[in-house]
Amino acid sequence: MLTTKRKPATVGEILLEEFMQPLALTQGALAEAMGVQRKHVNELCNGRRNVTAPTALILARVFGNSPDFWLNVQRRSDLWEAMHSPKERERIKRARPLRIAA
Repeated sequence: MLTTKRKPATVGEILLEEFMQPLALTQGALAEAMGVQRKHVNELCNGRRNVTAPTALILARVFGNSPDFWLNVQRRSDLWEAMHSPKERERIKRARPLRIAA
């Protein structure tokens, strides 16, 4: 479980800072390489779209890394958000462990 208080980098931050900027890729060029609309890339970059399994497979193919890399970046962000959202924390606190008889 994530124990850090520092918010992890988002998919958009990783995509921009670690991949697009070093390769001088525009959103349009990445969208073309991915075979998606520019809006799809824009929403990923701006945190308005989550990485799904198909998107992770596409990003992995484009950048030559693994789909697990992209899904793990998304997972870390999702877990951090859930752990730091007052509404979600209340829901989590209401959950009770099962006591299974052995």
